[in-house]
Amino acid sequence: MHHKRGGYSYLIRPILIVIDLVILLVSSFYFLKEIVTNQLYVFLSVVWLISSYLLNFYEVYRFTKIITVISLLIRQGLLVLILLYAYFGLLKINFFSVKDTFSFIAITISSVGVVKVITYYALRRYRSYLGGNNRRVIIIGSNKSAQQLKTFFEKRKDLGYQVLEVFSDKLSNKIEDSFEFLKEEDVDEIYCSIDEISDEVVNEYVKYSDQNYSVLKFIPNSQRIFSKRLKTDYYEYLPVLSIPEVSLNSATNRAIKRGFDIVFSLLVIIFILSWLIPLLYVLIKLESKGPLIYSHRRNGINYTEFVCYKFRSMRDENFSDLIQVKKDDHRVTKIGRFIRRTSIDELPQFFNVLFGDMSVVGPRPHMISYTKDYGKRIDKYNFVFRHSVKPGITGMAQVKGYRGEVENDEDIVNRIKYDIFYIENWSLLLDSKIIIDTILNLIKGQEKAY
Repeated sequence: MHHKRGGYSYLIRPILIVIDLVILLVSSFYFLKEIVTNQLYVFLSVVWLISSYLLNFYEVYRFTKIITVISLLIRQGLLVLILLYAYFGLLKINFFSVKDTFSFIAITISSVGVVKVITYYALRRYRSYLGGNNRRVIIIGSNKSAQQLKTFFEKRKDLGYQVLEVFSDKLSNKIEDSFEFLKEEDVDEIYCSIDEISDEVVNEYVKYSDQNYSVLKFIPNSQRIFSKRLKTDYYEYLPVLSIPEVSLNSATNRAIKRGFDIVFSLLVIIFILSWLIPLLYVLIKLESKGPLIYSHRRNGINYTEFVCYKFRSMRDENFSDLIQVKKDDHRVTKIGRFIRRTSIDELPQFFNVLFGDMSVVGPRPHMISYTKDYGKRIDKYNFVFRHSVKPGITGMAQVKGYRGEVENDEDIVNRIKYDIFYIENWSLLLDSKIIIDTILNLIKGQEKAY
């Protein structure tokens, strides 16, 4: 998770959590005094934190409606009550008062609610009258939806959105001017009318927002059906889309996956590449001149470019050609055909994994030129979502047969479909299954492994 912009506003949530825990423990001391123990204090604290995480209890933003806040309070109270009774049953505690238990929950949720609502409205007043806690934004586009969003920001001063500038190729401030503006100004959020910008420009905004900790959101055409791949928030009646924080990118899951990647890549480097590299060096050099390793630039997470490594499988004068390798391609050497058919040519990418540019399993990275080409054939929302995680040496699309040469739009559409399924359903078990399927496919051979 990146550092968030916005002054000291990032402290509001942890402060509220501490206040809520104090309310919870003080309330339990008064209403559950007959059964309260240090063990119960710990249990209630853990339950509160877990339930608030599961219910997104603290995911309240400046555009969140008050009815949503009330709904969160009710659900939080019910879940804590249910888990508290489960605790009583597990420890066979039967001398508690039902009235006191319900009073405990009612007073706790009411007190937390009062703090939450006061904070909610106090921040709105602070933004409206003192101009603090503002988010500095720019809008890219001038269509009807973009104009409505600008009007909304200007009307709702209490939400604290300060529109610095609007850029559009239909205005004097062109879209290309926005990048110079971003270099000079501190911008918290970028709102893009995605129907007015090209895929290359979308990629540039994605890269900028990732490198500068800005928030990137998309303004959809009011007549389109919103993609399920992106998170939809409503600013009153105006929909705004943003790239969701997928479970694969949560701090815990990222640490688990990174640990797995490091261990797995080290095992491959030590026990396979240590002897395979000198062997292939001799075989590749005997057949053609040129380097052992072919280095080329590819798009990684959030379109960040990195140098990807492969064993060279083509003749030196042709291996840098951007034309995709086809079946019986004359550019491929004899040893090259073998290492491509067995995917041995991809093994140096375990160094990319060790360096942190790639993962063992994930969507396959494309060359820069292919990314631009494929982006024109695929729905922008889905293509951007695909690049929200690290690319992999192998992936679900590859084990399902969508690898190698892209012969038609169906190939790339199905590749993206499986990539998105993987992102939305990631688990270590799924990674393990894909690795096993990859090994089995190497033994059996795949139609497009050439």
